[in-house]
Amino acid sequence: MDIADWRRKIDDIDKQLLQLLNQRAHCALEIGKLKKAQDIPILSTIREDEIIRGLIQNNHGPFEEQEIHIIFSTIIEECRKIQLRHYQ
Repeated sequence: MDIADWRRKIDDIDKQLLQLLNQRAHCALEIGKLKKAQDIPILSTIREDEIIRGLIQNNHGPFEEQEIHIIFSTIIEECRKIQLRHYQ
């Protein structure tokens, strides 16, 4: 494969990632709705740490642990912002 082929492959993967991130955000919205109804705080650092630890344990590279932490901390934070925007 040449560089154009690899770029097309990355473009396709990016589209899939976007779809998955939007699905994740919709799930976070539903969780936010339940948290609001049950008067549970949006922020759950225990749960967030649990998610990231699990992802790091399942990572087989080439991302390093810190990179996984940064990527998924950002995703979680942005989903939390969506929850707060809708349910605070």
